[in-house]
Amino acid sequence: METVFDRIIRKEIPADIVLETEDIMAFRDIHPLAPVHILIIPKRRIESINDLADDDAELVGRMVLAARDIARDLNISEKGYKLLYRVGHDGGQEIPHIHLHLIGGAELAEGIRPVKRS
Repeated sequence: METVFDRIIRKEIPADIVLETEDIMAFRDIHPLAPVHILIIPKRRIESINDLADDDAELVGRMVLAARDIARDLNISEKGYKLLYRVGHDGGQEIPHIHLHLIGGAELAEGIRPVKRS
């Protein structure tokens, strides 16, 4: 089953790409939960964290390091950010292609959204 991420990887759908390597792509989420909300995906589709093979550890590590580098580039690393993988229906995964959320640029509540100040 093809996903929107497959089409973004092939550049059939425009995306605000912030990083691209041979095996990873990172782009801004079109429905951001915070001022900075980047999705980091492997170019090879892996449907869920549950589908990772032991030899995917290096790929997942590169995704986390990409998040670190993007956070630095977007000047949010000093104040902090959240990294989030959603897994399966109950975990809120909507697209069957693993993706790491990099969320920041504001003080974040216990959940994900920015803290609302009165």
